[in-house]
Amino acid sequence: MSDVDQSESIITGISGSPGICIGKAYLVDREGVNVIEKYYIRKEKLNDEVKRFKAAVKNGKAELASIIEDAPEELRQHVGILETHMALYKDKMLYGRTIEIIENEMVNAEWALKKVVSDVKGMFQNISDPYLKGRATDIVHVSDRILRNLVGAGDVNIAAINKRVILVAHDLSPADTSQIQLERVKGFITDRGGKTSHTNIIARTLGIPCVLGLSDATSLIKSDDIIIVDGKSGIVVLHPTDQTITMYEERLAQYEEHQAVITRSSQLPAKTADNVRLLVMGNIELPEEVVSVRDNGGDGIGLFRTEFLYMSRRTFPNTDDLFEQYREVVELMAPKPVTIRTLDINGDKAFSYSSNSDETNPALGLRAIRFCLKNPEVFKDQLKAILKASAYGNVRVMFPMISSIDEVIEAKELLKQSAEELDRKGESFNPDIEVGIMIEVPSAVILADVLAEEVDFFSIGTNDLVQYSLAIDRGNRKVAHLYHPLHPAVIRMVKRVVDVGREKNINVVMCGEMAGDPYNMPILLGLGMNELSMVPQSIPAVKEMIKKLNAVDSSLFLTDVLKQSSTSGILSIMQEAYGKILLENRTVG
Repeated sequence: MSDVDQSESIITGISGSPGICIGKAYLVDREGVNVIEKYYIRKEKLNDEVKRFKAAVKNGKAELASIIEDAPEELRQHVGILETHMALYKDKMLYGRTIEIIENEMVNAEWALKKVVSDVKGMFQNISDPYLKGRATDIVHVSDRILRNLVGAGDVNIAAINKRVILVAHDLSPADTSQIQLERVKGFITDRGGKTSHTNIIARTLGIPCVLGLSDATSLIKSDDIIIVDGKSGIVVLHPTDQTITMYEERLAQYEEHQAVITRSSQLPAKTADNVRLLVMGNIELPEEVVSVRDNGGDGIGLFRTEFLYMSRRTFPNTDDLFEQYREVVELMAPKPVTIRTLDINGDKAFSYSSNSDETNPALGLRAIRFCLKNPEVFKDQLKAILKASAYGNVRVMFPMISSIDEVIEAKELLKQSAEELDRKGESFNPDIEVGIMIEVPSAVILADVLAEEVDFFSIGTNDLVQYSLAIDRGNRKVAHLYHPLHPAVIRMVKRVVDVGREKNINVVMCGEMAGDPYNMPILLGLGMNELSMVPQSIPAVKEMIKKLNAVDSSLFLTDVLKQSSTSGILSIMQEAYGKILLENRTVG
């Protein structure tokens, strides 16, 4: 059937890397891995089957090592992602467990590996933090490469693509994405994946648009079909009409012009029209992302998530392991601040080397500060590493998921003990390191005045605060539309935290996704926020928006916002008061 006979249709997924691209689809085919048959191995052949599995792992590692070696210059800062995958090849949860199943259940290696990956995905699915949830995808990508070696299926050589295309795939691993040649690949779309995937991080670094989580794009789209990818909106247009193509070409031109303008000025301070200065910082998950924070004009790092340092290992890292990673980030950012969040993870579910006790609801279970306080030696190793790094720059430490004053006092006592142990060894550190807490559950908002007596700063984690306050799992498609950071209850909670900070003379930062959306700036400025942290790629657009606002006007506007009883009411008056500015500053695509 020709394009003329096919009608235009829209497929909606998850917005990934922003931007627009228009072109021919290139279907990335991975036949031969999806169907795995189970068969039994005779006892005398089990050793040979284990050797076959080990050989597939060895070949997979060699392939990945070659990809790392050939990574393009623009992705050198993200080699750490691929090195994390390299470590997973020997991970006890993946490697060791597969061998156990082969030997104990006397089954073929493919089936044993498939069972292990299925179990791992089940372990991760109840974790609420989208970043941590996304790490299950890393394990799937590693296992897929091992499977291809086991069944003899060829790997996709994305680097060899020799025409201008848009990739369409069931999934793309970071290794796949790192082979993209910018002069050949305009963008990509996948059935699987999400905002926090390492694949999306690399796409943002490359500056190419992508849409993820489309579910059935590979079954709807054929190679050479004309498609449009709108990365910001999470939309893919299949068989677009000439009129639609013209519209998107105009939007693409506007987007590129807008990006050029805001990127040029992103190194300047973010000041409002009436000269109020805001600090706009970056959130990072890997040390390699420091470069992106600096390139986008970040005023520091407002959130350094450190979980990857634990998840890419077979045992808990010691103080020295962590210190080397922290020091690298701190030195690169000095003298700008680096806020290191302590371990925020459900230990029983996410570590192969931790205990395996089951929790029916890990999101409300032994996670974050609760896990750390129950495992003080693990916690102190991290605290010592943070303290040692503080000798090399401007470091702040932050405790996540605080729900009571007792947790803060106990965490500070362990920090004090860690400092004393370092002091006895003659180690250098900043004895006056700033201590903060994440405000991400309603009890912390209610107790903000009490908590403020014990800390130097608050950091509002809006992702979890919205989720827990509105009782909405934003990863659930059935209710995700109800998740909105401009819900009146959320705005009132943020206001309380900011008001307490002002009253108690402690700084208040916002580090959730709410902080990285230029649309929210009039309200955040009106609330009195003066420090924001976001994914590095959002920094230029947020800075540009701040420059167009007036702090006094925003404060007056907030009075009207607080009178509204619904999200729709807030959005309506926002459009009425700031519609023109929002339109001028929108990030097209």
